[in-house]
Amino acid sequence: MNNGPGYTLQENGKPLSVLVEEHAEEASFLWLQRAFAVSALNYSPKQFADLDERLAAHIDGLRVAGDEGWKLVEAALDNEGPEDFFIAGVLAIEAQDDKFDALIARAKELPEVTPGLMSALGWASWKFVEGRAKSLLDNASPLKQKLGIAAYAMHRQDPGPALERCLASNVDSARIRALRAAGELGRKDVMPQLKAALTEAKPEVRFWAAWSGMLLGDRGVSLDALTGFALKTGSRQLQAMQLVLMAMDVKAGHQLIDQIANMPDAIRLKIIGSGFIGDPDNVPWLIEQMAQPSLARVAAEAFVNITGADFNLDQLEAMPPEGFEEGPSEDPDDENVELPEDVALPWPDHEKLRQWWTANQNRFQAGKRYFIGKPITREHCIHVLKEGFQRQRVLASLHLSLLQSGTPLFPTSAPAWRQQRILETL
Repeated sequence: MNNGPGYTLQENGKPLSVLVEEHAEEASFLWLQRAFAVSALNYSPKQFADLDERLAAHIDGLRVAGDEGWKLVEAALDNEGPEDFFIAGVLAIEAQDDKFDALIARAKELPEVTPGLMSALGWASWKFVEGRAKSLLDNASPLKQKLGIAAYAMHRQDPGPALERCLASNVDSARIRALRAAGELGRKDVMPQLKAALTEAKPEVRFWAAWSGMLLGDRGVSLDALTGFALKTGSRQLQAMQLVLMAMDVKAGHQLIDQIANMPDAIRLKIIGSGFIGDPDNVPWLIEQMAQPSLARVAAEAFVNITGADFNLDQLEAMPPEGFEEGPSEDPDDENVELPEDVALPWPDHEKLRQWWTANQNRFQAGKRYFIGKPITREHCIHVLKEGFQRQRVLASLHLSLLQSGTPLFPTSAPAWRQQRILETL
C-alpha cells in the first residue's frame, strides 16, 4: 500500500477506492448467483462452498475498508435491489448499532428488498444475530417480527414462546413466517395452532400451516389441505405436490398423479411428480418422454431422482437438439427475457439411458420408493446432503424430516461452513 504525499491508498496497483467498489459489485453479483444456486440442480456442495467463500471474501474486503466501505455500500442502496440490502445488512448486523434499524425503515417502503435483509440475518454469525433477533421479535412492527422469526428459523434456533405469540398474530406477514418456522424448527407442540390455521380463507396461511403440519407428522388434515394445493394450478402447486408425493405411499402417489391429467402442463407435472414418487416402474415411460425436446431434461431429472444415474460418469448426456430454441430471442421487441427453468439441466441421450436402464433395472423393485438410486433411509439422506447437488439436497432434507417428525429441517440454504458443521454432528 502507498499512502505518501500525492498518492491515494493503493493495493496491487489499484487505488483503494477502486478495490472497495469492486468488492461491492462482486458481492452483489455473487449474492444474486447464490440466490439461484440454493435450489439449483447443477451446484455440488463444493461448488456451493466455493461460491460462499468468494462472497465472504468480498464482504470481508468491505468490512476491512471500514467507513469507506460502508459509505459505498450505503450509496448502493439507492439501486433498491435485495442484493445491495444483503451486503449492507451483514455489515450493519456486525456493527451492532442502529444501522440495521435504518435499513428496516427503508425496507418498509420497498418490500422487494426484504429478502436481502432476511438473507443477511441468515448469513451473519448467530453471536451477532441472537440479540437483534430477540429485539426484533419483541417489537410491535410487523416487518421486524417477520425478520425476527425468520432469523431464528434460518439459524434453526428455537425462539420459545415467541413462536406461539407470532402464530397468534393478526398480521399476516409475521404469522405466515411463523407457520413456516414451526415446520423448519420441528415444533410439534404447536400442532393445534397449525390445524386451526387450516380452516382459514387465506391461501398462504393454509399452505404454510399444511406444509409444516406435514413435516411435523400430520397425515390427516394437513395432508388433505396440501393435496388441495397440489391439485390446483397456482404458485404453490409444485411445492405442495412435492411434499405430498414424498409423504404418501407409492400407490396413493400414482392415484394423485392420475388426477392431474386434465390440468395445464399435465404431462410435465406427471414427469416431475414421478421423480418425487420414486417408483422405478415409471422409468421406461420417463425415457420415452426424453424423445420430446420440451420434456427431455425434466424427464432426465426425474430419472436421476429415482435411479441415481450419474450423467457424467456414465456419459449419458447429449448435445442439444439441432434447431431447438428456448429462452430470450435476439429480437429487441421480444418482451420475454426470462431464462427457461430447465436451462441448467443436462440434455439426455435417451438411447444411452435406455441401455443404462436395461443393464441396471434388476437393482430396482417395482412399486418400491427410491431416491437417488437407493431406498430412503436416514443414512442415505445424509449421504445425499454431503454429496448431492443442491436440488437433490433439498429433497434429502425433506425426506429426513418426513422420516422422523419433529426433526428440524436441514438448512440447505445456510452458509456452506455452517451446513458442514451440522453435517459433522449427523
